[in-house]
Amino acid sequence: DEIIEFVATSDRFVPHLHMPLQSGNNKQLRDMRRRYKRELYASRVAKIREVMPHACIGVDVIVGFPGETEEDFLETYRFINELDVSYLHVFTYSERPNTPAYERTDHVDMGERKRRNKMLNILSDKKRRFFYEQFLGETREVLFEEHKTKGLMSGYTDNYIRIEAPYDPALINTRGLVSLQQINDSGHVGAGLVEV
Repeated sequence: DEIIEFVATSDRFVPHLHMPLQSGNNKQLRDMRRRYKRELYASRVAKIREVMPHACIGVDVIVGFPGETEEDFLETYRFINELDVSYLHVFTYSERPNTPAYERTDHVDMGERKRRNKMLNILSDKKRRFFYEQFLGETREVLFEEHKTKGLMSGYTDNYIRIEAPYDPALINTRGLVSLQQINDSGHVGAGLVEV
């Protein structure tokens, strides 16, 4: 809680937090030797939302860890679906020799791992879009990056919304204000430059 409060009041941190969850199932967390339960994770997300409602919250999750049953996976899916988070980084478990998990005999079929990965990536797309939609019409600070395509440059807002704006070489690697207008076909937010 102290770290969350510090980030919320600091002028050196931006409101973007990326927190590894790995699984929304306590049995899986125990098998992964994580030292927390999903309830603690949910309480941290709630605390962030309380003090930084505009924050972007990213989540790491692993699918197909040995012993993960369909019900375990669905419990993770439901847990994440109900969490007020902004996007996911989904990883498919892969065997690593000389690890305790490698020695297990209850490995999940690779096709099943890929199916679960796809399901969570679809959920991530929905959560990201919902997060972006909350800020349409607002003006936010952006760090402008390189030119991408079709006369546009990209960048990220302070709360990690990917934007595309009209290309201006003088703005690359600088910060400026944009108005967030609409979500475009690439899933980014089209933005207009705001004169200060």
